[in-house]
Amino acid sequence: MVDIVKAMRWNFVSTVASEGNYGESGVDAFIHKSREDGGVCISQSVKIPREPKPGEFGKVIRRLRENPNARVVIIFANEDDIRRLLQAAKKANQTGHFIWVGSDSWGSKISPVLHQEEMAEGAVTILPKRQSIRGFDRYFISRTLENNRRNIWFAEFWENNFACKLSRHALKKGSGLKKCTNQERIGKDSNYEQEGKVQFVIDAVYSMAHALHNMHRELCPGKVGLCSRMDPINGTLLLKHIRMLNFAGIAGNPVLFNGNGDAPGRYEIYQYQIRNRTAEYKIIGHWTDQLYLNIRAMHWPGGGRQIPYSICSHPCQAGERKKIVKGIPCCWHCERCDGYQYQADTYSCKMCRFDLRPNENHTACRPIPIVKLEWSSPWAVIPVLISVVGIMATLFVVVTFIRYNDTPIVKASGRELSYVLLTGIFMCYATTFLMISAPDVGICSLRRIFLGLGMSISYAALLTKTNRIYRIFEQGSMSVSAPRFISPASQLVITFSLTSVQLLGVCIWFGVDPSQAIIDYEDQRMANPDMARGVLKCDISDLSLICLLGYSMLLMVTCTVYAIKTRGVPEAFNEAKPIGFTMYTTCIIWLAFIPIFFGTSQSTEKMYIQTTTLTISVSLSASVSLGMLYMPKVYVILRHPEQNVPKRTRSLKAVVTAATMSNKFNPKASLRPNGEAKSELCESLETQAFSTKQTYISYSNHAI
Repeated sequence: MVDIVKAMRWNFVSTVASEGNYGESGVDAFIHKSREDGGVCISQSVKIPREPKPGEFGKVIRRLRENPNARVVIIFANEDDIRRLLQAAKKANQTGHFIWVGSDSWGSKISPVLHQEEMAEGAVTILPKRQSIRGFDRYFISRTLENNRRNIWFAEFWENNFACKLSRHALKKGSGLKKCTNQERIGKDSNYEQEGKVQFVIDAVYSMAHALHNMHRELCPGKVGLCSRMDPINGTLLLKHIRMLNFAGIAGNPVLFNGNGDAPGRYEIYQYQIRNRTAEYKIIGHWTDQLYLNIRAMHWPGGGRQIPYSICSHPCQAGERKKIVKGIPCCWHCERCDGYQYQADTYSCKMCRFDLRPNENHTACRPIPIVKLEWSSPWAVIPVLISVVGIMATLFVVVTFIRYNDTPIVKASGRELSYVLLTGIFMCYATTFLMISAPDVGICSLRRIFLGLGMSISYAALLTKTNRIYRIFEQGSMSVSAPRFISPASQLVITFSLTSVQLLGVCIWFGVDPSQAIIDYEDQRMANPDMARGVLKCDISDLSLICLLGYSMLLMVTCTVYAIKTRGVPEAFNEAKPIGFTMYTTCIIWLAFIPIFFGTSQSTEKMYIQTTTLTISVSLSASVSLGMLYMPKVYVILRHPEQNVPKRTRSLKAVVTAATMSNKFNPKASLRPNGEAKSELCESLETQAFSTKQTYISYSNHAI
């Protein structure tokens, strides 16, 4: 019966037993065997009392229904209990729900299923394999009341078989019974079918006879009848001889017993089927040490061929692990391997490696896709367009300055520092292409170098200019001697000295932490693994980026301070005010950059937003410098060449005095064309030669 249950893939069943040795020991054996083999669990184990009360079978059915998944019921019960159990199930409207598996007490009997065939449909039952004994039919049919006086139960059998009474006094009016005539014949006046257990009764009798014969030969050799050693008979010794038997039974099968005293199991398996409104038991297999079952020949309630389920839990889907219910190994909960977990085995989930994510059904891991900023992305197109326009504008200014290199405006702008500043502006625009290019060791190294270098060169040149203007007017207001280090060569040395600090810092960084391209799997590690991406980027953290740009920002702030200090100098004499406006605007740009850059650190679009923000901020800074400092000069050079003419030179003292006086008494004097001061002091000052100890340096208004 355990083999049948396992063959049907039923792992959750209930048991019903009639109280008594047969039912209880049968169920106990089934439970023990199912636990020993594993794979079958018991949902309910119900016992029917010897004298059941009214409604007892209804209670049994209700208990069996407590777990609707346990549809299979193993029955070790007598015929009457089976019949009443089927009646209770029918009354509870459970037709077709339960699948009954009956022991040999049910077998192929008609009485338990009479008038409730639909309730019993699909029931699987067993009977010991048997053969009809020919001689017994001939013998039994010939039995009559005259020739079978020795059997004290034969008279009762006769009355039941022929529905008559042997005594006239036993007849009751209206009972429908008649008096037996003794002319009735078995098989002629009544239906006859050989009892299925005749073969086993005969073999049992022969087993006892063979055991006694062998015992007699051992204890009473050569004697007839019982000797003193067999009077009385020792039951333990007789049992020993019975277990040692091995002979051919009445049907030709060997009769022997194992260590437990059991004979070899040979069973036929039946199923109660209804076909064309005709119910019958049909043999569907047999069992002799192992099961042979014709599943194709089986029919289930309603005529279906699909084997009904009787399982505690359905199999888990792919990507789900089993969580066994404590104490019931056949029952489990299916838990999805979620997030970045995959199903390692039936009972466990494991995390995928950091660079992997689970596949669609979470049964294995697959590589996380690698992304980088593509040239075709809108996040890249806009910065590239700005940079291309900026580079073209820068080259246009450079070409214009080279062509008009010896004109007063170009000279007055400080040609050497102007070319250095334009170089820095060009590098700021070119940085965009490095930031968008696919990261590798070379690109990452160039990013470290040029990202801060272009800005350092630009702001170092502007700082040198503003500092020079400040020192000239500060010194000129107190003395006629010129400040130190204001020559073009000195200005270049100062600018490159300031820039070298940036380069030195980058070199130290390369020594401590060599540049490399990395794949960051944490940056876009979403809650949904399907959205996870590995970001190919340079190993420049946000903190490293701030440190890289920190020196440039320091130069920018310092330059802004000097621009504020020189804000009172008339714009006709210098570039202080354009530089001041440039630095104010640049500060606003970078103040806006910081919250945007760090505010998007948790965004899924972090890589795109931060790269775009950084490149646009650098380009806008360069554009402000280019637009405010050089575009007006280019406009004058190309559109108003009449203003690009030399003016007389004046001493430093005259220039400073004229600027101070004109600014104090006539603020609008500084607005005169070509930067000429409205002061009579300047008219009498010409270039003069002095002793070696005191030198006057001549400047034009623009040169300052």
